[in-house]
Amino acid sequence: MICVSPPAGRAVTAFASCSGILRSELRSIWLVTASLVLVATSAAMGQDVSSEPSLEIYGFAMLDVGHDFKQINPNWFDTMRVTRLPSFEDEFGRDHRTFAGVRQSRLGVRSSTPTAMGELKTTFDFDLMGTGVDEGQTTFRVRHAYGELGAFGAGQMWSPFMDAGIFPNSLEYWGPTGMVAFPNVQVRWTPMTGNNSLMFALERPGASGDQGVYGGRLELNGIRARFPLPDLSGAYKHSRTWGYVRAAGLLRVIKWDDVQNDQYDLAGDATGWGVNFSSNLNAGKMDVIRLQLVFGKGIQNYMNDSPIDIGVVNNPSNTVKPLLGKPLGVVGLVLFLDHSWNQQFTSSIGYSRQDNGNTEGQSPDAFDTGQYALGNLHYLPVPNVIVGAELQWGRRTNFSDGFYSDGLKLQCSFKYNFSFKLGGE
Repeated sequence: MICVSPPAGRAVTAFASCSGILRSELRSIWLVTASLVLVATSAAMGQDVSSEPSLEIYGFAMLDVGHDFKQINPNWFDTMRVTRLPSFEDEFGRDHRTFAGVRQSRLGVRSSTPTAMGELKTTFDFDLMGTGVDEGQTTFRVRHAYGELGAFGAGQMWSPFMDAGIFPNSLEYWGPTGMVAFPNVQVRWTPMTGNNSLMFALERPGASGDQGVYGGRLELNGIRARFPLPDLSGAYKHSRTWGYVRAAGLLRVIKWDDVQNDQYDLAGDATGWGVNFSSNLNAGKMDVIRLQLVFGKGIQNYMNDSPIDIGVVNNPSNTVKPLLGKPLGVVGLVLFLDHSWNQQFTSSIGYSRQDNGNTEGQSPDAFDTGQYALGNLHYLPVPNVIVGAELQWGRRTNFSDGFYSDGLKLQCSFKYNFSFKLGGE
């Protein structure tokens, strides 16, 4: 019943707390940049091409400061992750906290080189949002490390099951709870590009499990996850002047073995699947509507903010296998409007939610439903500078104990973009 794997985005090192660590990290960044230059140069040598190779360094420095009128897990002080809201009264202390951080800041490099086999493109970027073992820290975290030659690519990039165009123009880092959002290690084939695009990928498998009310039982200590096949994903996108529509699918196999030598056999397997429909609609020249509906079973780790993929089901009639694992159903919804008031002021407003089909063996305080909403105002005094304020709301509802908790934050952000490009047309 239990399958556990480490999160996809592990930090590559702790954020420099002393000058020696900082110097080491800076050397690593310049080594990566130099490597990309060499790759771009060597790929172009000897080729008769019509354009020049290019290398771009890009990113932004960003400060988030605000007030949390409620409470959230302190490791996620500068986000609105509804799964990290309290699961019982005053779990994280009393309400009202002021926060500040720079964890959204980002640095990246990307290259483009024409070759006889098509365009060679590479992307490497990271931010400072610690996750996994570095949860709550300001530390380097790889977002993308991806290369593509013609129709074939490999590395860590957004899953084809995800539509990055659904992310609203928000200040809050984590984003809508009902959105598919997962940068995964993959091998990708894109046979069709342009107004109509098609892609397929074999992705790194992984899942999570919830032992529920049986979590303390010794018999469950011998459960080990096993993923015999990569996850298979694909997406088709149809674009026109009015916007686009996109359909994506995911299929996966999840297994768990019982390696403990006792009277029980708790091994099992499950098939996970998902379908994701999304769209951007241009409602005039000043508005974009962002829509998404996703549903499936056992796909929670592909969701932006979701708990577990496998839950426990009681099987009392079988003394050898008294517990079974079941992939949990999930439905996610995203509905946002991005509006431009003029060239200097923009706003975003919208709502998102996810509903999970929990099982009878899960704890009463297990995460069941998440809701998320925000509204903001951005001011662009000059190009590449954004100052904004945003009001955020979230709600976590537990499985069966009747408890729910709200999150309410006011966030102000200062964002300074930069980009420097060498070569190219």
